[in-house]
Amino acid sequence: MTRAVQIFLEYKVKEDSIKEYEKTMEDVLAGLEKFGASQVDWYEAADQGNLYVEMFKLPTMSHYDTIKKYRQDKAHPLFGKLDPFIEGGCKKVHCWAFIQKT
Repeated sequence: MTRAVQIFLEYKVKEDSIKEYEKTMEDVLAGLEKFGASQVDWYEAADQGNLYVEMFKLPTMSHYDTIKKYRQDKAHPLFGKLDPFIEGGCKKVHCWAFIQKT
């Protein structure tokens, strides 16, 4: 039985790049659905104006492994668009995957 995986990506956006990041993020979120993601959303931290979190579900852990591999190689066609805006580049992106226990 395969289980959906909940993904959380967290990173800081450069202060002078927030507007560009937010514009680009709309394209990234739309593209994630083409990669099998569902329930896609993103948030700005209430107490840290340049801290952002993306959340989405993937159908299986192998979908997550593929995205994480591409993300670490800076070759992911979606997330690579965000690298110029992230403090420290993709090395500073924190990524977690959770499987819901019922």
